[in-house]
Amino acid sequence: MKIEFEVIHPDEGSSFRILHNKTNAEDHPWFYHYHPEYEIVCVLFGNGTRHVGNHLDYYQNGDLVFMGPNLPHAGFGLKGHGPHEEIVIQVKESVFKQSILLSPEMTAIHALLEKSKYGICFSGEAKEKITKKLMKLLKLEPFEKFIEFLSILQIMATTADYKLLNPQTIFSSAIVKNNIRLQNIFNYVEQHFQEEIDIKKVASIANLSISSFCTYFKKIMNTNFTDFLNHYRIQQACLMLQQEKTISETCFECGFNNVPYFNKVFKAITKKTPSEFKKEKMKADFFPSSKEILTMAHF
Repeated sequence: MKIEFEVIHPDEGSSFRILHNKTNAEDHPWFYHYHPEYEIVCVLFGNGTRHVGNHLDYYQNGDLVFMGPNLPHAGFGLKGHGPHEEIVIQVKESVFKQSILLSPEMTAIHALLEKSKYGICFSGEAKEKITKKLMKLLKLEPFEKFIEFLSILQIMATTADYKLLNPQTIFSSAIVKNNIRLQNIFNYVEQHFQEEIDIKKVASIANLSISSFCTYFKKIMNTNFTDFLNHYRIQQACLMLQQEKTISETCFECGFNNVPYFNKVFKAITKKTPSEFKKEKMKADFFPSSKEILTMAHF
C-alpha cells in the first residue's frame, strides 16, 4: 500500500504518452502511485481490482477509467490472475492549458477534466466506442493521434454512461504532501490487518496523539480510521472467499472477533452476505458478475 511518485515523459514527437501493455497479472508490480498527469486506463482483456483514490472494487472483462492529476491509484491488474492487456494514455496538465481549454469548442472537455479528479468509470456503448478508438490510436502518427485523442475526450465529456468513483475529491495535494506518514500507516494496516489493531499504536506510528491522529486521518482520507480498516479487511475477505475459504476461517483471518459482526460489516460494505458472495462466485467463471461487489464510495 505504498504511495509512490511516478515520473512520466511523453512519447517523442507527441503531447502525451501511450502504452500498450500485455502481461500476466501475477508478474507485474501493481503498486499504488500518483503522478501529475491525467490518465486514461482501458483494460482490453483481464479482470482485477480497481483502486482509485478511496474507491475499491472488482471489474470483470475489461475496464475504462479516466483519472485526474495526483489521484492515487493502483495498476488495474491488482489482485488479478492470468493474461492482462491494457492501453494507457498519460498527458500533462500543461497540454490542456496551452492548446485546449482556451478554445470555446472545448467547454465540455473542460468540464470533463474537472470531473476527472474524482475518477470516472465508463460503461455501455460509450465504453465500447472509446475502446475501439483507443485501439485505433496505437497505429496513428502523432498529429492524427492528437486529433483522435480529442475525439475520445469529447465522447467522454458528452456521454451519460459513466459514474464517479469518489464522491469527493481525495485531497490529492494533501496526500502528496503527507506521503511518508500515510505510507507508514498503510504499511502497518497491510501487515497487521489480521490482528487486533490498537489505534494508539497507529497514532504513534504517525507521531500523533490519538485525538490528533483521528482528526488528521479524517481530513486526509475523508473517512475515519475504523471504517478504513474495515473496508481493507473486507477487501481481503472477498479475496479469501474466492480462494474457497469458509466464512468462519475468513472472518478470523481478516481480524474480526466474531462471525455475526463480520457478516454485518461485510453486508454493509458489499450489499451482500458472505454466503451470497460465495454463491455468486461459484456461478462466475472468474470474478462475481456484480458491478460493485466491493465499494468505498461513501468515503
